[in-house]
Amino acid sequence: MEANYFSDIGESTVKDSYSLSGTQRKLLLAAAAVSSGCGLAVELLLGTLASYLVGNQALAYGIAVGGFLAAMGAGSYLSQFIAPKMEGRLLQRKLLLAFVGVELAIAPLTALLPLGLFALFVMNGEIWLGLFLVTILLGILAGLEVPILTRVLELEEGVREALAGVLALDYMGALFGSLGFPVLLLPMFGMFPTAFILGSLPALMVFFIGRNFPHLKRWSYIGLALGVLLLVLAPATIPISNKLENNLYSAPIVKRVQSPYQRIVLTRKGKDSRLFLNGDLQLSTIDEYRYHEGLVHPAMSATPDRKRVLVLGAGDGMAIREVLKWKEVEKVVLIELDPEVVKIAKGHPQLKQVNGSSLEDSRVEIINADAFLSVPKLKDNFDVIIADFPDPDQKVIAKLYSEGFYRRLLAKLTDKGVFVTQASSSFFAPKVISCVAATLKEVGLKVNPYTVSVPSFGPWGFVLASRQELNSEKLQLPVETRFLTENLLHNLFELPKDMQLENVEINRLSHPVIVSYQMQARWLNY
Repeated sequence: MEANYFSDIGESTVKDSYSLSGTQRKLLLAAAAVSSGCGLAVELLLGTLASYLVGNQALAYGIAVGGFLAAMGAGSYLSQFIAPKMEGRLLQRKLLLAFVGVELAIAPLTALLPLGLFALFVMNGEIWLGLFLVTILLGILAGLEVPILTRVLELEEGVREALAGVLALDYMGALFGSLGFPVLLLPMFGMFPTAFILGSLPALMVFFIGRNFPHLKRWSYIGLALGVLLLVLAPATIPISNKLENNLYSAPIVKRVQSPYQRIVLTRKGKDSRLFLNGDLQLSTIDEYRYHEGLVHPAMSATPDRKRVLVLGAGDGMAIREVLKWKEVEKVVLIELDPEVVKIAKGHPQLKQVNGSSLEDSRVEIINADAFLSVPKLKDNFDVIIADFPDPDQKVIAKLYSEGFYRRLLAKLTDKGVFVTQASSSFFAPKVISCVAATLKEVGLKVNPYTVSVPSFGPWGFVLASRQELNSEKLQLPVETRFLTENLLHNLFELPKDMQLENVEINRLSHPVIVSYQMQARWLNY
């Protein structure tokens, strides 16, 4: 096709006057914005997908973003070899044709490769290698776009003006891509339909460019057909990805939600319903009562005052259920980042039955916000503060186990109040519970680590902290429980010999050592 086109161009074509119209120039600048926005959104999509699949968010985004940028650099370098000896308007047309080719290649690859990466993971393939190759391929193609457009425009305007125009729209597109993906596309459409939507945009851009450049008109129909096809196929990725996802779980999936923060999956097999966040098990209804009784009741029994309770995380409502068993409780404030977790806990019959509709109790106030930011804004002080955050395997979560955050909590704790937090597996991650205890000591609290056996998780660690020394022998348990007894409550604080605290560093905002302690856990050898 290209050969036929150029065969019709005589030597004089190079010298013929061919200037870009205002519309054509605007289209090329718009193409720069679309290219940049899609490229950045694809980076975020790949990082999000990889972190969901393998759990190591820092490494996933490092490969996705760093690899993408490096590959873009390679693509920019390679762009110089496109029509290196051509000049004038013939060069301009050749570059436009090359840009169209790049966009038509990017479109299906952007749509299909993330789904292929997911399929590779389900089949136990080399996911890190797959992520690297996908990132490099898309990055190289994305790196070709801006240099090509700049070369086209500089033939009319000069290098300085062309660079200024292209880069301005490039950066503007990056802004829309970085915000549009997490705020709009991901929560509205989900991971893989979003990939197809992003893939359709370069193809549709080819259509608009082709309609305004006569020599590219034939390509406009291909761009339109490809763009529409990807949009039409986008909904079909949902049943395909769902079928693939089903293979990741041992029980049928009864609910799945992609929120702006995480992938939420609820499974059910017989009487056992399980809640997963980004593939990590959060609870099993068979034994969750062991965990939540162990989390809540030692703290509630350790203070004479229990009127006001602050619960952080725990949007599933199970911890709230245990708190409300204490008749003295007048107010419970729940701070949960993800409203979708609360929505499922309130609305799904299986979870609602287990949590006893606790989230609908009139004493419960729900705040959907980041606990780190919202705690200082609370007007009340609390007799009991309960933290049920995910394990600190990412820096974004590690801040919730930091000295800085604990000082914020301390300011909201009454003089006789107590604080308790989950602290990962006391057996598999002994340095994590040690770090939590050491960090709480650093802010001036007396610490009491303890462990509870939960079949779904194994031995699980908690740290109870207060301004006063705790006498565990005086703890009472005047509420109905399924697991805890008063004698067991007294003995929880006697750590086994193989779960003793270790010498560790303080977890600080500036130095989140707890992440490395979590990643060094003994379970890596299991």
